[in-house]
Amino acid sequence: MNKVVTVLGIIVILGILFLLSDNKKAINKRTVGVALAAQLVLALFLIKVPVGSWIIEQLAAGVTKLFSFANEGLAFVFGDLFGKGYFFIDVLGVIIFLSALTGILGYLGIVGWVVKIIGGAVGKLLGTEKAESFVAVANMLLGQTEAPFLVAKYLPDMTKSELMTVLVAGMGSMSASILVGYNLLGIPMKWLLITTALVPFGSLLVAKILTPETEISRVTDVTLDRKGSNTSVFSAMAEGINNGLQMVLGIGASLIAGISIVALLNSILGLVGTSFTGVLGYIFMPIGWLMGLSGTEARLAGQLLGTKLSINEFVAYADFAPMMSELSERAVAMISVAIGSFGAFSSIAICVTGLSVFAPTRKNDLSKLALRGMFGGFVVPILSAMFIGLYL
Repeated sequence: MNKVVTVLGIIVILGILFLLSDNKKAINKRTVGVALAAQLVLALFLIKVPVGSWIIEQLAAGVTKLFSFANEGLAFVFGDLFGKGYFFIDVLGVIIFLSALTGILGYLGIVGWVVKIIGGAVGKLLGTEKAESFVAVANMLLGQTEAPFLVAKYLPDMTKSELMTVLVAGMGSMSASILVGYNLLGIPMKWLLITTALVPFGSLLVAKILTPETEISRVTDVTLDRKGSNTSVFSAMAEGINNGLQMVLGIGASLIAGISIVALLNSILGLVGTSFTGVLGYIFMPIGWLMGLSGTEARLAGQLLGTKLSINEFVAYADFAPMMSELSERAVAMISVAIGSFGAFSSIAICVTGLSVFAPTRKNDLSKLALRGMFGGFVVPILSAMFIGLYL
């Protein structure tokens, strides 16, 4: 019965996206249909097919091993403080290492090569343009303002539909360098990686419903920019370190502010016998129910999705981790995936500001598309959670 409800949930979410579309008649049924089928097949492969499950397990083990290399630097810098459960040191410090590594891999062209191969295949399969397909795939690895950097010079000439893809992919994904933070909170790496794998098809599916293509693309031959302003691998590493540091400070600040604000609101609403998280649980409970969860699990899913939307995903994951042992395996998997994106109100300004640096002439277009783009980014992992829920 739960899976029947999940199917209904997928239909309802797609129906809401259709109602929010700015040109319903222009929706490319082939693109949407193929993207939907690709999501279902990919979820099936990664969860039910032994080879797919083995690949995810090996990737999870490999990524976890990669994280461990950061411990050498952390132990040297922080000495006895390392390993004592200090979140800022044990969790956020690893992000700097991964951000530096990502910078190096980007400069060497490895990230661009992966994006070009997979993005080209995704574009041909769905019939989407190269630039937007590349960005959707790049968001499997990079953040919401990092991925567009690969095609920054083409942003000013993108159609509104292509810009919507950039927004939805950015806010519907997670940066690879930040996965360690979620994982060290206690979120299973397996589900984080599956969430990331489903980003390209999910982003294009949602974006092409919200803002269908009605213009002729002016971006045809795309060359990925892997070096940017860097003149050597060392400058790329330095840029990665700086980005990682800024990310760490931003995450730390958002956690301090977010958790404190939630505590304040819980205290205020406690005077009338309720709480902020409780209110969110009931408001967003229908989403949990449509995911195929029931009772307490549906309300918890609603609460966490409300926290993610109103604050950010890191605070939601921090709230979720201590509760996982009390939930079913299906609920843990689906909630882990559903929370997994930057789709929150706080991301709108970050995304618009970051993209406007590359395309100042499109700032007005980006601003007009941003709210629906954020909603699309919020929905992408929820749909992914529903797809994997069909096989659990």
